[in-house]
Amino acid sequence: MNDWPDENRNDRYGRGSAGAQPESARVMRQVRRGQPGPGPSAPPYGGVPQQPTYVDGQGYGDQYDNGYNSGQVYGTPNGGGPQGPGGQGGGRGPRRAPNWGRRIKWTAITLVTLLVVVSVSTYFWADSKLNRDVDLSKVIDRPDAGEGTNYLIVGSDSREGMTAEEKKELHTGSADGKRTDSMMILHTGDNGSTLISLPRDSDVEIPTFVGSESGKTYKGTGRHVKLNAAYAEDGPELLVRTVEFNTGLHIDHYVEIGFAGFADIVDSVGGVEIEIPKGGMKDTKSGADFEAGKQTLNGEQALAFVRTRYALAGSDLDRTKNQQKFLSALANQVATPGTVLNPFKLYPTMGAGLDSLIVDKDMGLFDLADMFWAMKSVSGGDGTSMNMPISGSTGGNLVWDEAKVKTLVNELKNDEKVTVSGD
Repeated sequence: MNDWPDENRNDRYGRGSAGAQPESARVMRQVRRGQPGPGPSAPPYGGVPQQPTYVDGQGYGDQYDNGYNSGQVYGTPNGGGPQGPGGQGGGRGPRRAPNWGRRIKWTAITLVTLLVVVSVSTYFWADSKLNRDVDLSKVIDRPDAGEGTNYLIVGSDSREGMTAEEKKELHTGSADGKRTDSMMILHTGDNGSTLISLPRDSDVEIPTFVGSESGKTYKGTGRHVKLNAAYAEDGPELLVRTVEFNTGLHIDHYVEIGFAGFADIVDSVGGVEIEIPKGGMKDTKSGADFEAGKQTLNGEQALAFVRTRYALAGSDLDRTKNQQKFLSALANQVATPGTVLNPFKLYPTMGAGLDSLIVDKDMGLFDLADMFWAMKSVSGGDGTSMNMPISGSTGGNLVWDEAKVKTLVNELKNDEKVTVSGD
């Protein structure tokens, strides 16, 4: 059945025409949704609704939509997408400009939060690694504390945890127990830092003390020994007691490091640059074998350098100067932006150092940081490094100059600029 109006058909065109001229577009009837056409009135309520009537699409009738006839479909006149609520353009309104102030604020909050979390986590991780094994509360008859802070820094010959191969490589030998290989007092205060070496051959008196393990009181008898014998006799607590008794200076904190830990710290920072004195240095016992001049020492070489005494004319006094020189250089290497701001260097360095340090029970990370920065200032020229003043020797022991030591201790107690010098 053909629904197309007959009056609009042309015999030359239409279905099946073989002519060259294409058939024109046929006009679709449009649905009128307005007034009903002629016919019976609308059915009563509940009846079948009136069906729409059709008109042609040539503009007749006043209620048809001639949008189809004109070829225009819903959307913009130029064929765009549907008009949005705004009336112009697409379905979305104009894009808002980014709120850069808000973005910057939240980025800053995120970074600060991340920094706080990392810092707090690092603090607790590092704090848990400190070996707080020394109890200074066991030290009796202590001098009054002065201004500033005094650290007793000890390098021991402990071989604890080292394999036979490591002992051979580091030339440490295999002696049981541990002894002090170096001892220094580091004073920090408002007038710069002062690093004072205490030669291990120093002649000192062992005073009355309480045994660190037994708790028994051992009366002083006026017995004189070399300073390193105090540590060998009853450990760090007796060493602190002996230093305080013979100097009158209050020791606030104790820090000790063994052979293996020292070498590990040096390796973790990639070595330490040091100036080898003229003539070089060769010592078969320590393993030192260095040409003169500036060079970077790894952990094994550094340990040989600070332990060398037989290659030096001045023996123990010259060795303590080398120890001061190297420890200051090491602190200067650790406390640099290249290490502190680089997690790939910072964490291995902290891990190697903290694992190998033995400190007193009241020592905190901030105290440790203060110690390292003070040692750095010594190497940077803002502080002073010296040996304990010596006046002579007796029975192979080095005797301190009493007058100079008294002046030095008074200056340190009052946190004054040090005027005393030591060889």
